[in-house]
Amino acid sequence: MTDLPVSQPYRVTDLPTRKPLRFNWVPEAAALAALAPLVGAESLRNVRLEGEFRPAGRHDVLLEARLRATAVQPCVVTLAPVTTKIDAPVLRRYLAEMPEPEGDEVEMPEDDSIEPLPAVIDLADVLAEALALALPLYPRADGAELGAVGATAPGAKPLSDEKVRPFAGLGALRDRLAKPDGTD
Repeated sequence: MTDLPVSQPYRVTDLPTRKPLRFNWVPEAAALAALAPLVGAESLRNVRLEGEFRPAGRHDVLLEARLRATAVQPCVVTLAPVTTKIDAPVLRRYLAEMPEPEGDEVEMPEDDSIEPLPAVIDLADVLAEALALALPLYPRADGAELGAVGATAPGAKPLSDEKVRPFAGLGALRDRLAKPDGTD
């Protein structure tokens, strides 16, 4: 992410090369208010990124942390506020020498924690990305149901959840075929 309202930078050259460097970062309320819409939330509170940088080999850096947060998002059905508590691990492996993909077609690597080693690792970027990935894509309030979908043609009946299921009609077809004369 770029142009975040907050920054918590660590210069890679300043990180210890033999022992871990622990961090416990709690962004201020003003930064969380500005960050919330960028990650798809109405509000954020109790956000904490706690972990450590560890040397990995001669030039690589491992970031291992835990993200804890409480986010409020609008329900996709009713727009009522939905509160989600997040407690997620965060792992980034920063490699000084990233392997170059070969061939015309490139597949996503199985290890999605690998990134090129930058000059500065900003915990704000790590936090924002981890938070955006941890939030539910379609938050739904307790008891919120889609119900009937409005009809577009005059005189048409609205669709219910039962009718939009792909195999909803198979039960009735099976019952009709089971009758010896095929009548209703």
